[in-house]
Amino acid sequence: MAKEFSRTQRVAQEMQKEIAIIIQREVKDPRIGMATVSGVEVSRDLAYAKVFVTFLNDNEPEQVKTALKALQDASGFIRTLVGKAMRLRVVPALTFSYDNSLVEGMRMSNLVTNVVRNDTERRSVTGEDQED
Repeated sequence: MAKEFSRTQRVAQEMQKEIAIIIQREVKDPRIGMATVSGVEVSRDLAYAKVFVTFLNDNEPEQVKTALKALQDASGFIRTLVGKAMRLRVVPALTFSYDNSLVEGMRMSNLVTNVVRNDTERRSVTGEDQED
């Protein structure tokens, strides 16, 4: 019977859940605000974990940098709580990164919507001209 997921993937998935709960409930730094953990990548030896986060008000790059610095400053505290919650022998060192895939996805969606709208407007204008 083959495994569907490797151990690192299972650990990453569980870490994502635990880190999200910890950031929401335990970390009291006002610089972080509303943060969402969108993904975790764990190294094969479980020594390092890259945590991808997004923020509710991520319009200003300076605010994102400040929130990432606050998360990085709290990474030791978060790592300790993750270790207690998951009972791992080796708790990965956490590195926080901003996940801009959501922003890029929205930008691409808006571009497609604008192109479709412009195309339908052009078709309606050229269709009216051909009838006259």
